[in-house]
Amino acid sequence: MIPNLQQALRLASKVWAPPRRITVSQWADEALYLSPEDSAEAGKFRTDRAPYQRGIMDAFHAEGVEEVAVMASSQVGKTLIFKAVIGCFIAEDPSPILVVQPTVEMAEVFSKDRLAPMIRDTPALRGKVLEAKSRDSGNTILKKNFPGGHITLIGANAPAGLASRPIRIVLFDEVDRYPDSAGTEGDPVNLGRKRTITFRSRKKIGMFSTPGIKGKSRIERAWLRSDQRRYHVPCPQCSHMHVLRWANMLFDPAQPELARMVCPQNGCVITDADKPAMLASGQWIAGNPGSHIAGFHLNELYSPWRLFSEVVTEYLSAQGNPEELKTWWNTSMGEPYEEAGEQADAEGLAKRRESYDAQTLPADVLVVTAGVDTHPDRLEVELVGWGMGEESWGIEPIVLHGATVEPDVWQRLDALLATVRCQTEDGRTLRVMATCIDSGGHSVQQVYEFCTPRAARNIWAIKGQGGARPVWPKRQSKSKKYQGHILRMIGVDTAKDAIYARFNITESGKAGYCHFSLAYDEDWFTQATVEKRLTKTDKRGQEIRIWEKPAGARNEALDCRAYAYAALQGLKIERRLVLARRTIVPAYEAPDPVVPLTPPPPARPVETTARTPRAPPTPGASRLPARRTVHSGYLKR
Repeated sequence: MIPNLQQALRLASKVWAPPRRITVSQWADEALYLSPEDSAEAGKFRTDRAPYQRGIMDAFHAEGVEEVAVMASSQVGKTLIFKAVIGCFIAEDPSPILVVQPTVEMAEVFSKDRLAPMIRDTPALRGKVLEAKSRDSGNTILKKNFPGGHITLIGANAPAGLASRPIRIVLFDEVDRYPDSAGTEGDPVNLGRKRTITFRSRKKIGMFSTPGIKGKSRIERAWLRSDQRRYHVPCPQCSHMHVLRWANMLFDPAQPELARMVCPQNGCVITDADKPAMLASGQWIAGNPGSHIAGFHLNELYSPWRLFSEVVTEYLSAQGNPEELKTWWNTSMGEPYEEAGEQADAEGLAKRRESYDAQTLPADVLVVTAGVDTHPDRLEVELVGWGMGEESWGIEPIVLHGATVEPDVWQRLDALLATVRCQTEDGRTLRVMATCIDSGGHSVQQVYEFCTPRAARNIWAIKGQGGARPVWPKRQSKSKKYQGHILRMIGVDTAKDAIYARFNITESGKAGYCHFSLAYDEDWFTQATVEKRLTKTDKRGQEIRIWEKPAGARNEALDCRAYAYAALQGLKIERRLVLARRTIVPAYEAPDPVVPLTPPPPARPVETTARTPRAPPTPGASRLPARRTVHSGYLKR
């Protein structure tokens, strides 16, 4: 019994002994090993490879610092710092640790691909955290025990994981990818903070992330509350201490491989070869020293693993595409992106109109879809052609006048969708492959009765839902109110985000660029750009992003484009486009409609207001702004 007692006493003395006075960076240089599946430079870790990492690591042991916020780009070792903090507290200062990833699935990936290899390859950790396969190890994918503490990994989308049990160390990873609320419990970051209350001054809270949209970014808000430290490095020629900024990058778009940094003080030229010595002599300087939150900002220009020319090349590649440019600013510069898609320029879009029509579509058009917006006295329709990368060609906006509670206007819509034949310059014939019709407004019953028997023709009843949700739903719904008709709930806000971003792509041929035919009048462009993306606060105090149009303004054009885009997503079009590019697509005709319709009244003539003078309005009839109606060539007489 005595040997066992002595062993127990030795173990107890290790557990309850005060931690060594060692910082995270000192521990990492002494004990941390990088794993081959997790690092391009496997083996013993050295902070002198990227000296700026020391300041971030050591903030977790700095006197008076309870919170650390790291707003950084990719390729600067952010995840390595995150892991070093975990490893140091496991080995030197055992505590309850909580790691919060955006989702439970991402928490599992982090545990298996990042944390487990570090524990396996770092001797100082291997003996403390037993392998999961060993009996009674207390080690699972999302929960790992060690003497004096444990580490729990959860997703920000799982409210149960953010409740109960006190935690001393909470580490939030990629906070800009968190949901606005953990279920109905509220902000996941605030829920995680509450777990540390009982530890008072001994608690440590870390937030790490690349930023997202300016004004909405969690890590940006944390950074603005912090002491705002930036890493200053000396110019190799004049020794001026400065921050590596994109504004000081000098390059020729024709020769990005010759990119150089310029000293902001004296214009000295700085090359990649100067970077190691500059980083070794750098220091973190606070821009807001009164804050008790330690905040750090880094971009890829500091990275020892990235050349200036590589950063410039990616910047040039992103030009003309707001989505790619946003990604570049977030992941290369570590800066929140100010959305260009907040507004779109109606006049600029109108100047893009090109000389093509349904019978002379460019050869790049592969698929045609339609979006239909319903109103009591008319149906608004837009036909859109799509190519690779979702480049689009607006074919024609169409107005079908008639009371939508009567069968006549639906008969004409059916004839339009069934008989449209678009000819491409390379000899292919395209019909409307999919159509989305809004059922969220007027004549709901009529929309369902029209769409349900035509599902085989990919004519779908849809209803727009706001918020952050996919454009096309994972599963269809059944309407309880309207006898079980099939309904697709589309992410209309997401669709409009994509459309506005693409309106701002200015280079023809780029993925997402929008073309327009001469059939589009100025009123269409005004309607398509009338809405604005606004940030508001809901009843729970959470920031939400909504689309809003001025009172009384018309937005049918934007709605129709959103529905035509949703129809494209419903077709899972990327796979079809690749197939179409690899095979010869013969001209083909749509089969005649097989669904019987209520016998229509005598056909009324279809006006072509763009080519014939408009008749005087009938007294008492509703008047609409001048808009093109159905092109006579679309309907078989």
